Amino acid sequence: MFFQIFLHFVSNLSTIAVGFLSVIVYRIPVLKKYMENAHQKKVIFGKQKNLPCIAPLLTTVEETPKIISAQVRGHVPKWLNGYLLRIGPGKFEFGKDKYNHWFDGMALLHQFKIEKGTVMYRSKFLQSDTYKANSVHDRIVVSEFGTLALPDPCKNIFERFMSKFELPGKFAGMTRNYIIFIEQPVKMNLWKIITSKIRGKAFSDGISWEPQYNTRFHVVDKHTGQLLPGMYYSKPFVTFHQINAFEDQGCVVIDLCCQDDGRNLEVYQLQNLRKTGKGLDQAYNSVARSFPRRFVLPLHVSLNAPEGENLSPLSYSSASAVKQADGKIWCSYENLHPKDLEEEGGVEFPQINYGQFSGKKYRFFYGCGFRHLVGDSLIKVDVVNKTLTVWREESFYPSEPIFVPVPGTNEEDGGVILSVVITPNQNERNFLLVLDAKNFEELGRAEVPVQMPYGFHGTFVTI
Repeated sequence: MFFQIFLHFVSNLSTIAVGFLSVIVYRIPVLKKYMENAHQKKVIFGKQKNLPCIAPLLTTVEETPKIISAQVRGHVPKWLNGYLLRIGPGKFEFGKDKYNHWFDGMALLHQFKIEKGTVMYRSKFLQSDTYKANSVHDRIVVSEFGTLALPDPCKNIFERFMSKFELPGKFAGMTRNYIIFIEQPVKMNLWKIITSKIRGKAFSDGISWEPQYNTRFHVVDKHTGQLLPGMYYSKPFVTFHQINAFEDQGCVVIDLCCQDDGRNLEVYQLQNLRKTGKGLDQAYNSVARSFPRRFVLPLHVSLNAPEGENLSPLSYSSASAVKQADGKIWCSYENLHPKDLEEEGGVEFPQINYGQFSGKKYRFFYGCGFRHLVGDSLIKVDVVNKTLTVWREESFYPSEPIFVPVPGTNEEDGGVILSVVITPNQNERNFLLVLDAKNFEELGRAEVPVQMPYGFHGTFVTI
């Protein structure tokens, strides 16, 4: 259930956010891989040893419907007034039935009310039809992404499938004038999914990584709805989150967090996330790392454009777009990070100053570093100077960073970063962290005496 909810939630956070399945549901058949890019290193695995157990971050918790006061240490800026809203899986079993995949858990909504330097907290499970049905029967009665259940007697098998995968927000990136769809080499086998119950398999069994195909970009004119004729291809990769996209000198520039292997969803089975010792190390070391990359798509390519030459006019980017003999355009990316980011385990959950720089040329983005199977640091990346700044506290795991600007400022990083930081240690408290977005130094934290599971996405609403 959470898998459906978080995709819908993400699609409304910004004009460039997108859920992974919303892309592959509308997958267009791709062509065979026609060239290898020998100049770009395939970054997949990073090695870690003796990872600490994070099982307490992935277990069922109680909701906190009554508002409680948080204990503030340091200070929360008086100008910061609003609600930090977050969502993530918080219930992983009903009766004796247990969910198999992290994405299957029931959605738990969190609210941090920030007002005049004080912080209040509460949480509540989303009262979805699935949650109610499972609660009434005290078992899992609706199948989820990675968990097979006895059928819902009120729906036939096709209705149940469509209720899972008819998702809003079908775009991958958006600029002022264009929408960019990313066709990834991940296959959704409709027949396998529809027959999953008969075969005794979960929906996830019908999704497969197909690296023999390339990734393709489709550019659509937002005003006319017409697909541009350019055929843009790149080496196979998977993206869960987009950073930003903008137009410059007749090109669309799109920045993505990319992985070179699309089998990561298999690793996020709860049995893997809850492992200890060597088993946990092996699970982590099998996961492809995610790194920020820039692609440049020239919009108006002449039939007489020379073959084998870079068609990108952007002097500030090493990303290239080369026309092939068959008219296709092969796109090679630019890395937007220094080598130091590899030591941080890559980056995911990217956020920018969306209010002022969404769809525009920008300099900074923020995300989580992944030296574990969940985020274990907060990172600020300067995509112009290729530098990064890191916040980390041992045994604590921060959530997706949310940027909130200082009222009236024109500075791109003039504001604060909000992140919910949790720990598996029972003698420590979880807290809402407030960082100065410029120097990434802590301004304050608001501690709450309740257990929280690791979540995914959030947004800030000003009051």
